[in-house]
Amino acid sequence: MATRDRPITLRERASVAGRVVLAAGGGYGIAALSAALLSLALPLARPEAVAAATLASFVLMPAIVVAVFAMRSLRRAALMLAGTALVLGSALALAMRGAP
Repeated sequence: MATRDRPITLRERASVAGRVVLAAGGGYGIAALSAALLSLALPLARPEAVAAATLASFVLMPAIVVAVFAMRSLRRAALMLAGTALVLGSALALAMRGAP
């Protein structure tokens, strides 16, 4: 097994900690927004739409976590999550206008 020749810097530790926080909080937020949007948008009876949207959010949360850790920088990951949340939030606001 290869060993590191240099110690891990504080900046690297902070980057990993930031990614963990961003993945947990952002993943939860994106999953919640998508579940709310899908529960209104799916052409199913309300209980089935909510169940399907919740199941889809269980798939989406780990995908967001993987995407956050796959991004080249923490800033890029934060911008990706912010843009996704903005789009989902806007779509949810539009969908709630027509909700019964």
